[in-house]
Amino acid sequence: MFERVGILTQSTGDGVSRAFRATLSVLEKRECTVYFLKDTPRPVVPEEYSLLEISEFADNCDLVISVGGDGTLLHTAGLLYPKDVALMGINLGRLGFLTDLQPERVTTELDAILGGAFQTEKRSVLGYEVYRGDNKIVQGNAVNDVVVHKWNIAKLITLSTYVNKKFLHSQRSDGILVATPTGSTAYALSGGGPILEPDVAALALVPICPHTLTNRPIVINDSAKIEIFVDTETEDEARLTCDGNFKADLKAGDRINIFQRRQKIRLIHPADHDHYSNLRAKLNWGRNPC
Repeated sequence: MFERVGILTQSTGDGVSRAFRATLSVLEKRECTVYFLKDTPRPVVPEEYSLLEISEFADNCDLVISVGGDGTLLHTAGLLYPKDVALMGINLGRLGFLTDLQPERVTTELDAILGGAFQTEKRSVLGYEVYRGDNKIVQGNAVNDVVVHKWNIAKLITLSTYVNKKFLHSQRSDGILVATPTGSTAYALSGGGPILEPDVAALALVPICPHTLTNRPIVINDSAKIEIFVDTETEDEARLTCDGNFKADLKAGDRINIFQRRQKIRLIHPADHDHYSNLRAKLNWGRNPC
């Protein structure tokens, strides 16, 4: 099913090396062509394999396997986007909502996936643009969330939010998250936001420590255009972070536009993947009594 497979990690260590060896064993058995990204730490890559630049890597792969945690898979998705390359993850992190292959099951589950026994899932991608006056100072994409938050100061910041050009609210808080269904189990979950099913056409707007008891998370259609204005009066108080990575320092009057991209990312799961079972296991919701 997948003949050209890329492998990527950001880490080294015994766990990564073991996962690489198990993965390569299956790929070689299936006679797949294997590629490694140039940024992959050389100690975990066998000497007989060359390392490719990202453009060549993305163009040559039908499937890319991320070895690490959810952060590694998000990093991989960002590198490949908007190429329509299938992604899957081997989980060496903590929770692993996206990377659902466990290292001890790589041999059997990866072999089954390469034989055609898998589920495919499309995940939304957010686009963002930051304007300072009429100038666009930064733009990019996010799979989990776009976050406007306080920085370098122990006091609240003021933000005004519009949805489809209609004023939603002005709030003093530590910030606000705009989360996709994928990101609803990440930072937004810690902020008291709702968990959204992956295929729900929605976004969650989650305030971070708002200075009012009436300010609550809001779920909106994912086709909505969101604008957030920074109303802080002093410099060096607010930042933009996407998928856990710093993107820009924000100044008073800056405008952040957030919208959904047309192109989605494509995740591959084992054939028996169950979203609810995954939630129960990761969030300790108890065992199925049936």
